[in-house]
Amino acid sequence: MGPVRTGDVSPEGQAPPPAPPLKGRGELAADNLSLANRLSSITATLCPGEVTAICGPNGAGKSTLLACLAGLLTPDAGEVTLGISPLPALPPQLRARAIGYLPQTPEIAWDVSVETLVALGRIPWVGAPAGEEAEAVAQALAAMDLEAFRHRPVSRLSGGERARALMARVLATRPRWLLADEPLANLDLAHAARLVAQFREAAAGGKGVVLVLHDLAQAMNHADRVLVLDRGALVADGSPATALAAEIIARVWGVTAHWLGEPGQRALAVDL
Repeated sequence: MGPVRTGDVSPEGQAPPPAPPLKGRGELAADNLSLANRLSSITATLCPGEVTAICGPNGAGKSTLLACLAGLLTPDAGEVTLGISPLPALPPQLRARAIGYLPQTPEIAWDVSVETLVALGRIPWVGAPAGEEAEAVAQALAAMDLEAFRHRPVSRLSGGERARALMARVLATRPRWLLADEPLANLDLAHAARLVAQFREAAAGGKGVVLVLHDLAQAMNHADRVLVLDRGALVADGSPATALAAEIIARVWGVTAHWLGEPGQRALAVDL
């Protein structure tokens, strides 16, 4: 397969018109979302400039909520809005530019090079200047420590390297919202810390970041806000210290635990 040139113009020789700008402040909001046997009346308004963690036990509905926020699942009731617009009403190009999504188990259809895979993240920006395209891809490769792998086929990557390449593809889009399902799960300690720093930097720059996390210590130490789901319902929403208090952990996860250490360096000790 040849390289994907996301800066090419359309077949008619004209670059497509730019998508219209988003209206409103850019909040990503769930209003009374319900999906049979998966979500029950979830309401939350997520703000740009924050890292929001979605936590909960297995089967709580975390991945389902994230997919709804990305516009990939249609709820039975309620709606998701971006700014002041219902998500389904936004033009596909604008939605793809605004929301970057990394699923828990992403698939790679073709054995392309890492650079080509990352360049697929620029498809929503088809028609952009070639220099801008190259810069976005180069920055995404650097952010995920993949410069040395740019020409390597993805079939020759380790599991962690593959996870970094897929995250780089999302970063290359330069979306206003980064939604990632267990993005740290396959990474070694150094690359997990580097990605957490990328998420914090993105939020500091005004982007919205929403992460599904099983590691409660990561959520406690690095999120600005935590949503806790249990059996499809939102049971806690607040600062990490509030949403992940010992009594909530006992009620939702069914374990007795307590937090150790100073803020930003907390560890969770489970009483066996």
